[in-house]
Amino acid sequence: MDEPFLLGVNYWPRRQAMYWWANFDASQTRDEFALLRDLGLAVVRIFLLWDDFQPTPDTVAKKTLAHLETVCDLAAAADLKLDLTFFTGHMSGPNWAPRWLLGAPRVQTPLQVVSRQHVVTSGYRNPFTDPIALRAEKLLLRTVVGALRQHPAVWLWNLGNEPDLFAHPPTHEMGRAWVRAMTNVIREIDDAHPVTCGLHTDSLAQDNGLRVNEVFAETDLAVMHAYPMYARWARGPLDAWFVPYACAMTQALCGKPVLMQEFGGCTAPPGENSQTWLWSSYGAPRAQFMASEEALAEYVTASLQNLHAIGVTGALLWCFADYAPELWRQPPCFESRHERHFGLVRPDGSLKPHARALQKFAATRPRVQAIPAWAQIKMDADAYYQNPQTHLIETYSQFLAHVPQK
Repeated sequence: MDEPFLLGVNYWPRRQAMYWWANFDASQTRDEFALLRDLGLAVVRIFLLWDDFQPTPDTVAKKTLAHLETVCDLAAAADLKLDLTFFTGHMSGPNWAPRWLLGAPRVQTPLQVVSRQHVVTSGYRNPFTDPIALRAEKLLLRTVVGALRQHPAVWLWNLGNEPDLFAHPPTHEMGRAWVRAMTNVIREIDDAHPVTCGLHTDSLAQDNGLRVNEVFAETDLAVMHAYPMYARWARGPLDAWFVPYACAMTQALCGKPVLMQEFGGCTAPPGENSQTWLWSSYGAPRAQFMASEEALAEYVTASLQNLHAIGVTGALLWCFADYAPELWRQPPCFESRHERHFGLVRPDGSLKPHARALQKFAATRPRVQAIPAWAQIKMDADAYYQNPQTHLIETYSQFLAHVPQK
């Protein structure tokens, strides 16, 4: 084992957010990457917003691809490695659909749809089954992987960001076949860098067509995204064993070590106590826990220690920055107000306490630990997916009972 415990962050720049590729600013990214390196981080996850990279199904935007190459150069200069996420897709509330995917037969999604940077009323075709989409996906993979496979900043190819929130494969067999097909496209060009797919706890709580055992049987690396503030069965919004448990269950189902690819929380204004915000979001009442900056720092510290203790391979925080106020009337910030405040840094670039907590943990230079016996869950995947939510919730109680007392 004896490998570095990878620490990193999910990245959108604070003044552009999801409008980064359309309003690219290399100097800002250079400065922000330097800050991440100063925090002791090693990995940055970036997102290839699908509409920006592929304005038509048979073309890849040359200008946007050039921006991506610049980002890779900036990462290499800062001694950072990149997790490059394709087909984005779902991001921070809305689904950002490429313009050519709009139309019938439509995916029935309850989420806001954004295309060409504007909210649209149209749905879109299923990217797991639509022939045009499947050809387009392979073209995007071949183009980007072909251009960057030898770049020193590339660490990981990622097939999506919680792709079930964008669309469900009609069956889990079709979901696995899609992952296999896309992974094979990458491996035909680049067999040196690992491949994964960014699943989240919905793939543990339900059979959404992307079962963790089947998806990660086709990829090189297993990952998970988890947030106790979104789960009613967590012990609270800052349950510091929730995220490690999600990794432990993923490992149990797929038999591979797991990277915690997304975890974190949104914060109340500086100096204020933890609180709950109430507002109307996407036409429905919304209640959202907002942690005090100090409470989130304590949660991040405890979660990192617990992830390290159970043999996880690393952890990436969501996300780099609170978004600048000039973005607050645009998707996703207008409806999803809490999405404005997930950052390690505030809109002015100053560090929040949990950024310092992450820096302090990184300074210990942690190494990946062997998975301890008490954290090794025994679970048959086929039986699990007969009733996933029940298994997930009931096993958490058993897991907690085995956690060593400090």
